Amino acid sequence: MPIKIQHDLPARAVLEDENVDLIVSDDAIKQDIRPLKLLLLNLMPKKKETEIQFARLLRNTPLQGELTLMTTASYTPKNTEPGYLRRYYRNLDDVRGDYFDALIVTGAPVETLPFADVNYWAELTEIINWSKTHCFRRLGICWGAQALLYHLHDVPKHGLDEKRFGVFDHQVTENTSRLMKGFTDNFPMPISRYTYNAREDIAAANGLELLAESAIAGPGMVRDQATGDIFILNHLEYDADTLAAEYHRDAGEGLDTALPHNYFPGNDPTKAPVNSWRPFAFLFMGNWLHDLYQATPFDLTRLEGKG
Repeated sequence: MPIKIQHDLPARAVLEDENVDLIVSDDAIKQDIRPLKLLLLNLMPKKKETEIQFARLLRNTPLQGELTLMTTASYTPKNTEPGYLRRYYRNLDDVRGDYFDALIVTGAPVETLPFADVNYWAELTEIINWSKTHCFRRLGICWGAQALLYHLHDVPKHGLDEKRFGVFDHQVTENTSRLMKGFTDNFPMPISRYTYNAREDIAAANGLELLAESAIAGPGMVRDQATGDIFILNHLEYDADTLAAEYHRDAGEGLDTALPHNYFPGNDPTKAPVNSWRPFAFLFMGNWLHDLYQATPFDLTRLEGKG
């Protein structure tokens, strides 16, 4: 799927160097098809890296997609220059009258806080509520998935004694789902978090099904059977060196962070890690986009009646 972006987005050069299929706004309007409209609520500190990671995955289909970048208005990110945010990002007031096929909510480095203590929690819940009548589906990643599960299904998160960090094998638990088509019985996913969601809490919530689970790390992918919303509690979008950068950053700050599980070759942090999860990241995103395309209405204004 070619991703429609603004012609001067700085990430464009990086993506074009990687042969990511892009289409700039001026070219896209000449095509007589409706692209999938995707709204990426980017809560990660390194906004540009996250943009690139998701754009790589979202292009994995012949369908055309239009990616709109979103941030919070109630909290100004400290790691991205304000001019960049003003130029390339929207907030809820900017898109309130628009409609999207899906809202994607990224992770965020706030997972140790109670949800209500996150300084943009009230705004995030407003965005989620707005999305019920303006976005056909939702896809949450890591803390974004936890936030959606909590707000929509009252599924709590629980603290861990130590950081769950590394690459963990997950078993496919729902083999009939179109989303897991082509997956091997077991596949790896990167994890970097201090909290988890319990299997029993997910089972107790009405209408949730577990798609993938780790014997060590617990639930990894969950689906709402009624809405088609997806909650990925880990980071398939990560680059090969994302966990390495996090580990070396923590070590440089004197933190007692353990080596990432099953990540560095021979547990040697001087060796370059191998991205063993990339094929499954592309496979899942392709499956998700095709499933979304099959179900979403052509006229997105019909979503208004869902509320």
